[in-house]
Amino acid sequence: MTFVLPGDTIPASSYSTLKLGPGLLQTPAGPISRNVIATRAGVLNKASNTSGTIENFWIESNSQRYAPAAQEGVIGIVTGRTVGGEAYRVDIGSAQPAQLDGLAFEGVTKRNRPILKVGSLVYARVSLAHKDMDPELECFDAQTRRAEGFGELKGGFMIKCSLGLCRLCGDFLSTIIIVSRHPYYRLLDPRYFFLPLLGSRFPLEVAIGVNGRIWIMTPEIKQTIAVARCLEAVDLYGGNMDQDQLKTFLQQMDI
Repeated sequence: MTFVLPGDTIPASSYSTLKLGPGLLQTPAGPISRNVIATRAGVLNKASNTSGTIENFWIESNSQRYAPAAQEGVIGIVTGRTVGGEAYRVDIGSAQPAQLDGLAFEGVTKRNRPILKVGSLVYARVSLAHKDMDPELECFDAQTRRAEGFGELKGGFMIKCSLGLCRLCGDFLSTIIIVSRHPYYRLLDPRYFFLPLLGSRFPLEVAIGVNGRIWIMTPEIKQTIAVARCLEAVDLYGGNMDQDQLKTFLQQMDI
């Protein structure tokens, strides 16, 4: 385990292909070498993709505010329309509200644009994240140009959790959940027990945003409450329960 502070240099110049996650910044250097520095305090994490061709670096910290990064899946709350009414202002928990264009949906034209009300929930992908500009969102996959689970979230219930619960390294998994194609998730890790354990007891649908928001929908309200309580129980900065403890917790709730 390596703990870093803002300004520390990360030894990542020996890797040919890098993907930098939250808390890291690549600075210009010579024509061959490159410098990667930390922008926040926390624990440095490193992981490779399944083929070993890409090395992922990110810093895990108990941050309270979400810092947008491109290609991340987030859950936002519509707060209004922009001037002109062509886009929506969306609260994603960052310092500045994000913008969601009315045409940033799959198969949408100017005549059949979706109408979102204030308070509506959307599951979107961050398409633009720059320190001098407001974040921009899209509700379709960048590669396939299809919704792939993105869009308005109807019904269900949204809860908040720590950013660390969503940002630990895991492989992409598509089972009973609406997913986003990003490598920094704990709940999306197929080796993590949480969703398979709950999914074996009752059907559920989950959308996970790396901005610390999780949307859940189950057939019964008591099951939704159970999922919310279980999320709080396994949160790294909450109960931090393991699999056996969570099973006992579920038995006590008679779910």
